[in-house]
Amino acid sequence: MAKASVLPLSLLLFPLLSVAALNLVNGQKTWCVAKPSSDGATLMANINYACSQVDCRVLQVGCPCFSPDNLINHASIAMNLYYQCKGRNKWNCDFKNSGLITVSDPSYGSCVYE
Repeated sequence: MAKASVLPLSLLLFPLLSVAALNLVNGQKTWCVAKPSSDGATLMANINYACSQVDCRVLQVGCPCFSPDNLINHASIAMNLYYQCKGRNKWNCDFKNSGLITVSDPSYGSCVYE
């Protein structure tokens, strides 16, 4: 009887493990950043959208990720917070084709990207 209950549990867990593996690129962690070619209106829209969905307090004045205070930096942090929170799926970094998935950790100074 115990063997019968183990098989269905393993079948339920396998798809979850497979999806988790897809969220990594060759076993590496990934981050989402804004494409450098993105225009200011798009970056601002990305900040507004991402921060309406996730906690962006790290971007406030005096917080570790406020500086440098520019759109590309703030958009990259907000977009990555959204991407990480929503499961690191490629579609969570699209932002109307203004997001870029990277395997290089974009953290700097005391601003640590999740």
